[in-house]
Amino acid sequence: MSGYTAKWEVPLNDGKTHVVEFEHGTATGKRVVRVNGETLVNREWMFRLVGDEIIHLGKNKIVIRIDPIHGLRYSYTLWVNGKSYENFIQTQSKLLKCWTTNLRGVQYRIVLDKNTQAIWINGTHEEDVKNDFVDGGAEMEFLIGGLPAVIRSNNIEGREITYILYIDDLEIKDQDFSE
Repeated sequence: MSGYTAKWEVPLNDGKTHVVEFEHGTATGKRVVRVNGETLVNREWMFRLVGDEIIHLGKNKIVIRIDPIHGLRYSYTLWVNGKSYENFIQTQSKLLKCWTTNLRGVQYRIVLDKNTQAIWINGTHEEDVKNDFVDGGAEMEFLIGGLPAVIRSNNIEGREITYILYIDDLEIKDQDFSE
């Protein structure tokens, strides 16, 4: 596998962050698109060096745009569902809450979809969640790696709802998508 020309991490509502890599041969027009290490597009020779490569991840449309810039160079931009990568990440950070942690040597990524209240662990939808209303908010209880976990939400004085994840009574720091 050759090196990539551009790389993006795309957090989608399936609870996974997909790594999109793009390779562009500026002399041959070669284009390779990999998602999570799997090659989805492999074009060896292209006479047109600029333009779009379009792929679909589930219901999501991903467009890699290749534009010429001064000095026989190129810029590469990613668009997800019609939004620039930056705007998409900003929108996703409003819709999803994400935490990563290592438990007993295993890396876990926990994602909460704020709209649906669905919980995803390492990209798998967690079906066994107990929901309870508590004073000032709600709790979603589940197991992760055999340990008790709870996401507590609260809305203090009409401000934005906050979500905090506790695993075995220890608070887990959330992850910012823009990091």
